[in-house]
Amino acid sequence: MPASKIPELDSLDRRLVLALSRNSRITGSALAAELGVAESTVSLRLKSLQRRGVITGYRLDVDLAAAGIPLQALIAVRLAKHSRAQIDAFRAAAPHWPGVLRLFHTAGSDDYLLHVAARDSGELRDFVLEYLTGDPAVSHTQTSLIFENATADGWQELLRG
Repeated sequence: MPASKIPELDSLDRRLVLALSRNSRITGSALAAELGVAESTVSLRLKSLQRRGVITGYRLDVDLAAAGIPLQALIAVRLAKHSRAQIDAFRAAAPHWPGVLRLFHTAGSDDYLLHVAARDSGELRDFVLEYLTGDPAVSHTQTSLIFENATADGWQELLRG
């Protein structure tokens, strides 16, 4: 995002986002009480933060291992060519493949990093064979298994500062 397009957040916006990061299911009235402002102010600020793209949504976190999907991996992907059409096609397709949790477009020797989940090593192998090594646009992949995945909250310090 160009510097001129970066949304400005005042102290109340920051406090609101931090409070929501602790509990995104908090009611508007409870949020207003916590922040010491009117409920209408909270409502207007939330709408503004959503409209400006600061808050992009609310989500449910699922423990995939508890749901029977215990294996996660990061797969580095290198494309054969760097044509706009090839990049756009990969970017459009990959987030919808079964098991893809996140897609990162990266700089460096690899073009993308896929965070994927699978029920077992066979399902992960089948994913790589069907969606990556069989794709003529992909020239190289490297799979790294994830042993532990910890949710981080370091972004909150950046918002406070």
